[in-house]
Amino acid sequence: MSETSLEGRINCACKGNIPHKTHKISAFIILKLKKVVSLRSQTDFIMIKSYLSKIFASIVKKKIDRWAKAPIDTQQKVFQSLIEQAKNTAFGRDHHFEEIKTYQDFVARVPIRDYEALRPYIDRVVEGEKDVLWKGKPLYFAKTSGTTSGAKYIPITKDSMPFHIQAARDAILCYIHETKKADFVEGKMIFLQGSPILGEKNGIKTGRLSGIVAHYVPAYLQRNRMPSYKTNCIEDWETKVEAIVTETFSKNMTLISGIPSWVLMYFERLYTRSGIKIGKLFPNFNLFIYGGVNYEPYRQQFEHLIGRKVDSIELYPASEGFFAYQDSQTEKGMLLLLNSGIFYEFVEADTFFSDAPKRVALQDVQLGVNYAIIISTNAGLWGYNIGDTVQFTSLAPYRIVVTGRIKHFISAFGEHVIGKEVEEAMREGLEATGARITEFTVAPQVNPAGGELPYHEWFVEFEQKPTDMKRFAQVIDEALQKQNMYYYDLIQGKVLQPLKITEVPEGGFASYMKSQGKLGGQNKIQRLANDRSVVERLVVSSPVRH
Repeated sequence: MSETSLEGRINCACKGNIPHKTHKISAFIILKLKKVVSLRSQTDFIMIKSYLSKIFASIVKKKIDRWAKAPIDTQQKVFQSLIEQAKNTAFGRDHHFEEIKTYQDFVARVPIRDYEALRPYIDRVVEGEKDVLWKGKPLYFAKTSGTTSGAKYIPITKDSMPFHIQAARDAILCYIHETKKADFVEGKMIFLQGSPILGEKNGIKTGRLSGIVAHYVPAYLQRNRMPSYKTNCIEDWETKVEAIVTETFSKNMTLISGIPSWVLMYFERLYTRSGIKIGKLFPNFNLFIYGGVNYEPYRQQFEHLIGRKVDSIELYPASEGFFAYQDSQTEKGMLLLLNSGIFYEFVEADTFFSDAPKRVALQDVQLGVNYAIIISTNAGLWGYNIGDTVQFTSLAPYRIVVTGRIKHFISAFGEHVIGKEVEEAMREGLEATGARITEFTVAPQVNPAGGELPYHEWFVEFEQKPTDMKRFAQVIDEALQKQNMYYYDLIQGKVLQPLKITEVPEGGFASYMKSQGKLGGQNKIQRLANDRSVVERLVVSSPVRH
């Protein structure tokens, strides 16, 4: 068959009866292609798969653009659909969903709740009752830690599950469409995640979200996927990382994904074993996908270990929903997913804990304002505070950056420093001094010894220390003052003294996370706190040096 003829048949296949609503489009195309094209070699098929992924990416990008260019209409349709589908549930009846016609009606009837406030309803779902928060019963419970009364069970329904898969897929396709880079689809891909072994709660499968999602990897990607199922089932994180290193050491790794701090551990183990930079060990590794925490504090250490730059895609997934992904390598922020069965509300973070915080829908948000994000979903979460704060970087389309946690800030002296500010300050400090870090967290020191002025104490585990520690601290402090006028006023007014750096020994943060039973998986270090509870536990698990 001639090259022209082959290309023609590919195009014909791609213009056929493609099931647009499923995540199986590319699999469909490939299977259809196998029927119409006699492949001469595996290389032919590799080239075809790469070519098809670009076509598929173009199809999907057009669909994304349609709803992204009509954001308010899209959200209104989602809102109406959610209310209509849930009006006969216990929650819908209790909150008079049949009377809700407008967003104002919704605000008047459905208060903002966190997990603990919504728990009476969730407990009924967990006990096996149907039609409580959403029609029927959930497919899964995503089990997470972090509440005052134990584990959280976040429902995942038949309606919500597909969007968890689709969003991750679409993020990659946006990258392919924009960059025209698709060769990575033929190499090995690793997703550092929790165990896919699921438990059961009253007949409903239960596990970590990443473990649940692992069961939905399309068949056409299974041969590319690492690590093996057996290795993925290892519960102990350190043992698991060593097994992953062994499995992947000699493989053609092209895409690596996970929370930056844990991928960093994987890279360090690879480098220790090989003595070779990751970019040479995996010469075709050109795409890093991450989520959960800001990549910037880790960027220099990653680039040092890799030995070259690689493209990256940021995701914003959570057990409660997949909210955003980076859709462009040139634009700041992540595209807010408005057509994924989630209705969004926002509350200015500074007013969130007031008696009557003002809730606004998407059309009323402003650039650069720090908002608590509130969701209502097709998994049955209503007016739900997920605990995150975001800022909009663009309103056409709506793009966001995650700025921190609504409860994770330092305001011991009225400064209200947030995660985004400390991470940006750390980035400037690293850039100015050539230092590299493994991890860090920040806490106030309200009552220092010797009658000193109080200060912010930064606990930092260095991969490479700055040549001038005083300069490092100074750059960070000045960067924080530049971003936060309240902190600036406190420093200039001699209410606070400049920040101080406390060194955490090598492996200190890992020891702390292990002591808390949170080593690996989707767990991440709390970046800052308004008290010293985190750093006190850190010091106990790994004595620090001031």
